[in-house]
Amino acid sequence: MTLTLKNLAKSSIVALSVLFANITLAQDGTIYPLDAPEEPNAILLGTGGVDDQPASESWFRQWGDPMARNITTATLTPFLPEPGKANGAAVIVAPGGGFRWLSMGNEGWEVAQALADQGIAAFVLKYRLHPTPESLEDFSAWMNRPRTPAPPSSSDAASEATPPRPPQLDLSNQLEDAEAAYAMILDRAEEWGVDTDRIGMIGFSAGAGLTMHSTLNSESMKLAFIGPIYGGMGPVDVPADAPPMFCVIATDDFLFRGQFGVIDSWYKAGIPVEFHLYQNGGHGFGLGNPNRTSNRWFDAFIHWLDVNKFLAVK
Repeated sequence: MTLTLKNLAKSSIVALSVLFANITLAQDGTIYPLDAPEEPNAILLGTGGVDDQPASESWFRQWGDPMARNITTATLTPFLPEPGKANGAAVIVAPGGGFRWLSMGNEGWEVAQALADQGIAAFVLKYRLHPTPESLEDFSAWMNRPRTPAPPSSSDAASEATPPRPPQLDLSNQLEDAEAAYAMILDRAEEWGVDTDRIGMIGFSAGAGLTMHSTLNSESMKLAFIGPIYGGMGPVDVPADAPPMFCVIATDDFLFRGQFGVIDSWYKAGIPVEFHLYQNGGHGFGLGNPNRTSNRWFDAFIHWLDVNKFLAVK
């Protein structure tokens, strides 16, 4: 299935789909090999493989976080609330990693468990990825390769500080995986205690890009709300039936760049939007890092869901 990235502004989802090209790793961000963890509750989505992918799925650890790359088989892992605590709301959780790897712990399992603790059925989407070098040594070298800054341009005053963007990635596989996840939740809603009118999606970094891409392009997903967390901030063409949005980013995140385009787009479309711009937090903070103002975003998100009656037990 091939889909075009319609309704996407150049500076928004494109920036997310090429996130991997803008990351510079510090020395303490060393990549370590990791045996694939057990995923006993992962459910195959049956969306097929990845063309031209010679490598098998493999795992590594960086910043203490388990990460997966070269994913060719998409899965969905439910994190369900304790009996008697469920409120009927559900959230698809899309980890980030520039569509080249997935931060499964920091932006997946930990977030899903935090949602389940609030009575929300959460589902971690391990979506298919674009290929990376097969060996961990080659992958580490590729991740740490030098980047050349974009040259100044008279047509772009900020270009001197803006990293160059390689061609945008095709997100048709990732969209198909998100649609399959949504369809599975609909199909098993009674089993999982899900109100089909209250299924939302949140994503981190590239996962925020997939959340936005699904919102703008999917004809089968009818999301009740979305939460792009430190995603691209460029303007987009907002569909008339777009869901309410809760958006988070920090001023010291390289994806921010002083942009408010996606917020402005939602506001001008007359769709409810809440925006939290934090003083610090950097990029990839997940539920939070020590001594950062961004650490309270999850509490604000739950409050937003509650005020908007997404958590109301029916």
